[in-house]
Amino acid sequence: MIEANPVFISGAVEGDVDEAVLRRLVRQVGASPSTVYGKKGKPHLLQKISAYNQAANISPWLILVDLDQDADCAPFVRESWLPNPAPNICFRVVVREVESWLLADSDRLAQFLSVPVSQIPPHPETIGDPKLTMVSLARRSRRRDIREDMVPRPKSGREVGPAYTSRLIEFTEDAENGWRPDVAAKSSESLDRCLRCIRRLVNRGSTELSRKVTKIG
Repeated sequence: MIEANPVFISGAVEGDVDEAVLRRLVRQVGASPSTVYGKKGKPHLLQKISAYNQAANISPWLILVDLDQDADCAPFVRESWLPNPAPNICFRVVVREVESWLLADSDRLAQFLSVPVSQIPPHPETIGDPKLTMVSLARRSRRRDIREDMVPRPKSGREVGPAYTSRLIEFTEDAENGWRPDVAAKSSESLDRCLRCIRRLVNRGSTELSRKVTKIG
């Protein structure tokens, strides 16, 4: 009996937290994350998007870009940034920052930050600055280490604390007690659309692999 081969998905993102989210999403739908490119901010990613799109003619790709304050409508900027997507690409715009997808799993995030779940905003995609919201929640944490890691030092001039990124990666990667994409998708339309798009990539890739195996057999 020939076992099904996993579908490998390459990716491109703005930063390290986005990479952790991408890898978690790919695993969530039963695929395997391959190399993740970018991680040098939005301008760099958008400069390279044509090359990523060309690579998607050969293999599956997932690209995540934050909407930020660039527009009110994610579909509009998605079509503007990539008007002719390749068949094997899933190009998704996060409304408005990747933190909003993490905020969407309110129960688990409340446990991780050690704050009452009632303090987590119920509609994360309506938040103008999800990163600021995340820092504000961390500031109210009952855990000193969370406050010290995620909240910027006074007069530091920084938006986030010294270990803000590593803490969010920790939350994202903890499959047992951390972020649950399927639960978060119930409170985030852009995340729900992203998961459905990745599943289509996986189904497409699985079908192609099955055809190849049949020809070899």
